[in-house]
Order: sequence, then structure tokens, then C-alpha cells
Amino acid sequence: MASHIVGYPRMGPKRELKFALESFWDKKSSAEDLQKVAADLRSSIWKQMSNAGIKYIPSNTFSYYDQVLDATSMLGAVPPRYGWNGGEIGFDTYFSMARGNASVPAMEMTKWFDTNYHFIVPELGPDVNFSYASHKAVDEYKEAKALGVNTVPVLIGPVSYLLLSKPAKGVEKTFSLLSLLPKILPIYKEVISELKAAGASWIQFDEPTLVLDLDSHKLQAFTAAYDDLESTLSGLNVLIETYFADLTAEAYKTLIGLKGVTAYGLDLVRGAQTLDLVKSNFPKGKYLFAGVVDGRNIWANDLAASFSTLKELEAVVGKENLVVSTSCSLLHTAVDLVNETKLDDEIKSWLAFAAQKVVEVNALAKALAGQKDEAFFSANAAAQASRKSSPRVTNEAVQKAAAALKGSDHRRATNVSARLDAQQKKLNLPILPTTTIGSFPQTLELRRVRREFKANKITEDDYIKAIKEEIKKVVDLQEELDIDVLVHGEPEVSITMQRNDMVEYFGEQLSGFAFTVNGWVQSYGSRCVKPPIIYGDVSRPKPMTVFWSSTAQSMTARPMKGMLTGPVTILNWSFVRNDQPRFETCYQIALAIKDEVEDLEKAGINVIQIDEAALREGLPLRKSEHAFYLKWAVHSFRITNCGVQDTTQIHTHMCYSNFNDIIHSIIDMDADVITIENSRSDEKLLSVFREGVKYGAGIGPGVYDIHSPRIPSTEEIADRINKMLAVLETNILWVNPDCGLKTRKYAEVKPALNNMVAAAKLLRTQLASAK
Repeated sequence: MASHIVGYPRMGPKRELKFALESFWDKKSSAEDLQKVAADLRSSIWKQMSNAGIKYIPSNTFSYYDQVLDATSMLGAVPPRYGWNGGEIGFDTYFSMARGNASVPAMEMTKWFDTNYHFIVPELGPDVNFSYASHKAVDEYKEAKALGVNTVPVLIGPVSYLLLSKPAKGVEKTFSLLSLLPKILPIYKEVISELKAAGASWIQFDEPTLVLDLDSHKLQAFTAAYDDLESTLSGLNVLIETYFADLTAEAYKTLIGLKGVTAYGLDLVRGAQTLDLVKSNFPKGKYLFAGVVDGRNIWANDLAASFSTLKELEAVVGKENLVVSTSCSLLHTAVDLVNETKLDDEIKSWLAFAAQKVVEVNALAKALAGQKDEAFFSANAAAQASRKSSPRVTNEAVQKAAAALKGSDHRRATNVSARLDAQQKKLNLPILPTTTIGSFPQTLELRRVRREFKANKITEDDYIKAIKEEIKKVVDLQEELDIDVLVHGEPEVSITMQRNDMVEYFGEQLSGFAFTVNGWVQSYGSRCVKPPIIYGDVSRPKPMTVFWSSTAQSMTARPMKGMLTGPVTILNWSFVRNDQPRFETCYQIALAIKDEVEDLEKAGINVIQIDEAALREGLPLRKSEHAFYLKWAVHSFRITNCGVQDTTQIHTHMCYSNFNDIIHSIIDMDADVITIENSRSDEKLLSVFREGVKYGAGIGPGVYDIHSPRIPSTEEIADRINKMLAVLETNILWVNPDCGLKTRKYAEVKPALNNMVAAAKLLRTQLASAK
């Protein structure tokens, strides 16, 4: 019985690639140094899977930044602004597309389906001259072969590539991206031919868009693409891999009808209903790559349950045609549980990271082949039983409080217009008030202080003194820049400088959470996150942020924002328990945050930001499931602040996603002010308001992209604000960056914020003179 891994984490067990990338970007190391680190990681991954007994080992799943950007490079689809003149795409062009450079911005980044990974969105149009411009897939296949490992090269499928793209700037939004299929297939044919010549016997096309709600025209594109590729694919075994959800009956029919295809990879964790389609109609003689080991979470597989499922499938597809696989790439889970030295043995026994999932896949394959490791299966069964019965998982008081939420929608008693009037009387802000999103740059000195405190090298008093001094610097800087609503900069938050630092910060202070030392997962590029593990019922034992927020407020007469992370974001940026519905866990977190909000208000904090950056990330892939998710997600947010006074201004922040299709749910959150990513996505957000959506609360679409090192000019920011004023009322518009500033340097932050404030003042003057 054979085994297969869809894909594997790239960063390395201790983020080796992250550090190599950042050293290269900072010009502290050479391209050759970076390439050597990458080659060592690839070699280690291939040998690990080979030694574990995996038969179908993937190649070309490694990436220096993003696999979709790799496909863009392969196709030579470089936007003209990067000045690429043909030939093999090198690091300069590649990383300019990913990160921008001093003169041009990066390409748009958005979330990869409903995961926490983000990809670089291709910008396409009728005038793109596609060419074979990156031989990475072939080179990596040859590299593995030279090491004695015959791999399955993986390519983003041609149809999914186009469906994940967007029309380039200046191209009509109605342009059919699928019309480019005849232009990109010749490049795919070149790649396939080179792989065949190099000795490849299998090839994997990832076509995850097959799990989306696709109309007949889009489904027909898959048929047309593989019809065209059939002759080129002759002589190869072809695997079409899908993941993240069920296939519809129509999509499944399309999949099994594709010409030249040998095998189908199905996610049987998040796509359990697809089992029924397989049982009712599976093409004779084809392979089923059965994704029964979860690639999205860190819980140990229930081997007995998976074995039972596989035995059912074996009876349908045949013993020789069944391959045990992961549900999706292991990119979305942590690398190796062996590196976890601080998790206690009980919780550790409940978990499996990527390295352990490889072992699980092979153990299931061997069991199906009659070589069951009884000791391994028995230990797994004992761990499953331990988790179900452990008293640390259940808190009756929390469950009772969550159950009592039923019957109320938890809305504030006064409408937002009246609340904004009451808040303005108290806060006395100018029009176009300026603020930032929360974090400020994390200096080496600050990181040293936190590191030494964690290592018990300095006292708690010394630590508090140092953090207070850092807060004072941040407050003084904002006053010097003349920002209207201040933040304390979050200097007390951990040293990783990643987007879910605040989730980890709050999780460490909530019950029901566990934390890893090296449980890193790639978010985008070199950015890694270390998601908390929610293993049990959640509650707040004591206040979490009140001390730091009130300390900061005591340093200024200007409003100081209290900074919290919302329940939906904490949920979506964590590895969540899979033994109860996600919404039940979210309601528990909401009640904990509600306690903190009310304590902040009592401490004199009049502006409280409850970030829901990841609200859209949890949106199910199927439209039929959207309404239920949005109902409980929005309700969870309202629970957090339903008890505050009208004069307390509730902000929320969202980023990393396209929010246009959920704008009405965002309005239903009933926040007083929302700050939202806007600049990197070509101001797509503003199109909602151009189309007539009325928004009555305060809103701050980001005026510049903090993910790029470039500093926008005052004129550029003023131009963005003017575009906003064309569709939004002056009295509700806020001026702020896209996101927090922790990943930037002060040399970038100071001039950028100075220009932002100058632009706001310029527009205030112009608006006043126009009256």
C-alpha cells in the first residue's frame, strides 16, 4: 500500500529559511548563501520522507516566498512596473514582485482559500506575453533525483492559476482571465516535456479551485485544459490534487472526466461528504489519493477511525489503487513535535506536527498492507481516550456562561450615529482624525529586554521600568507627529514581530490554551506565526492589558487606545480544538474579552480597539455556509462590547483579505470605527462605496502599505484620502496606515507617519477653505 504527502513546510524546523531570507534582504549575506540554506532544507525534507517510507514524495513545493508567485515566474507573467526584460527570473525581480522596492509597490497579497497562508495575486491581462521564465520545477526534480529520491513534481494547475488571478491595473474588471488559457498551456507543455525528459514518472497538478462554487463555464475550463494537455502528458502518471472542502457533484463529475489523468487527490477531512461521491461513482482503474491525515491542524490522527474509512474505500477503488495521503499540504501545520521541550507530556500525546503526520500516513499505509504496528496504534488509541476524559479540557462554569448567551443578539442600546455624537463631545477630535493600528517598531534593545526577562536575567521591576520607558518614547513620538488618537505601541508583546503576536499574548493569559516553542507556521514570505493551541474551555483568570493601557493613558492628555484582539481572530489564528463546534469555542473567547473591555472602560480608557483582522479568514469556501458563519462570528464580536457606555468608542481593525463581499456583515458588527486594509489591494474596498453601500460609522481605509519599506509622499497620501472623500462622508473618515508598524524600522515609520499627518492637515485646510 502506497503513501503520499501533498506538500511540506518550507521554513525549516527552526525557521532557517526565514533567517536566511531576511539576511539576504538586509544585504548581510549573498544569493549563494540563501540558495545553500534552501538546498539543505529541501534535501532534509526529501530524505526525511524517503526514510519514513513515503512512496510519492513531492518536489517544487519549496518556495522562497510563495508557490503562486513561483507559477507567475514560471509563466513569465511579470507586471511591467518591475522592469523585467526577459530571461530567467532572478531574485531581484522575484522579490520585487513579492515585497516591492524603493520605487514600485509589491503585488497584492491575499489569503490562500480559508487558511492563514497568503499568496501573491497574479496580475494578468490580454497583453501579457507569457514565456517560460523559471525552470525551478525541473531543477528541483533533478536536484532530488541526484540525491536518490524520485519525486512527484508539483505545479499549480493552469485553471486554478487563472482563477486565483486578477485583471491587471488598467484592464477591464470584466476581462475573462480564463481566456488566457490557450496562452499559458504552451508554457505548461514545455515544463511537462522537460520533466518527462528528466525522468519524472508522476506529476501533480494542484487544482484547489475545484472545491469552490464554480459555474459550468469555469468547470468546462478544466475539461478544455486537460484535453489540450493530454498528448503532452502521455507517458506520465497524472495526479489532480484538490483540498480544503467537499467537491460538488458537478465538480466531481468534471474531475473524474478529465483526460490523461491517472489519480485524484481528495481532502477527506474537510471534504467528508466527498466520500459519498467516491462510493457512488469512482472510475475503474484510477488511483484515489485519500487525504485522511489532517494537514490543517495539529491533533494526532484517530488512526482507528482513519483505518476504518480507508477499508471502506479499499472496497470501492481496489487495494492496489488506494494511496494514503494528507488532506492538503502540511505547509499549514507546525514542523516537528520533537522540538517542543515545554509542552507537558499529556498535551504532547494529543498532537502531531508535520513530521509526525508523515509517520501517521505511512503507518496507515502499512496497516492496509497487512503490516499494522500494533504498539503505535495502541498508543494512539490511548492518547485519543486521554484527551476525551481529561479534566483540564472541560470547565463547567464556562460552558454554562456560553450557553446563557442564547436568546440575545447583544447589540448596544443606542445607534451608532448617536454614539458617535456622544463620543465626539468627549474626545473633541478634528475632522479626518489620525491614528495608527497599534504596534510600533520593535527595536533590538526592546527585544533584548524581553528576552532577558524571560530568561530571568533581569527582575520584573527592571522589566516594567524598561517597558514604561519604551511606551513613553512611543507616546512622545506620536505627540511630536501630532497624531490625534494614540497607541502605546505594544512593547510588552513577544519578540517574534509576527502578525499573531497579540493572539499569543492574550492566549498566554487565558485558560484553555497551550503554547509551543518552535511551532512556527508560514504566513507569507519570511513571516511565520506560532499559533496557540486551544485544547480546552476558555476563560480569563485576571485582567490582561489594563495596567499597560492605563499606564500609557497617564502619559498623555490625548485619547489612548486600549488594544485587544477579537474572539474570531483569536480563534482563526489558533490551532482550535476539534472536539466541539468552532462557534462554541468562539463564544467562550468572546466572554473573556468582554470582561477585559469592561475593565478597560472602568480604568478610564475611552477608545478601545478590538481587532478582527481574521474575521473573513474563517469564511467557509461554500457560499451556502457563509450566513451561518457570519452570524456567529459577528455575534461574537458584539458580545465583547455590548456592555460599554455610549461615550466609549469601540474600534476594530481588519486586514489581509477582500472584504467587499461581507461589507454588510461588517456593518452589522456595529463598531463605532473600523480601520481596514486598503492600499495594497488597489483600493478595492472603495469600490463598495462607489456602488452605493451606505456606511454610517467611522471608517479608516489604510492610506499606505506597511508591508513595503517604501515611504509614501504627502501628495500620494493626500491623493488616496481624496479618493476616499469621493465616496465617504468627511465626518466619518479616519486617516491611518494599513496595519500595525512592528515589522518596519523607525527610519521608515517616522517619515511615513509625518507625511500621513501632513496629508490629513492639508486636506483639513482645503476642506475648510471650500466651505
